[in-house]
Amino acid sequence: METVTIETRADFAQWAIERARAIVADQGGNLALAARDLQDDKIAETGNALGQAIVDALLEVFDGLAPED
Repeated sequence: METVTIETRADFAQWAIERARAIVADQGGNLALAARDLQDDKIAETGNALGQAIVDALLEVFDGLAPED
């Protein structure tokens, strides 16, 4: 993943849109397929993977905001 400099609210909004699009493209299809097939174990697994991808993205931007010691 490339480094993005966020200097304004608009920069953050653009980053969030692009990151959300990437997460849905990467994880959303698997969740949709599991839901279509009514596979409860796969729904849970892929739902957790989607949630983890969201958490990872939030931590990624948070880590970029924290001053380095």
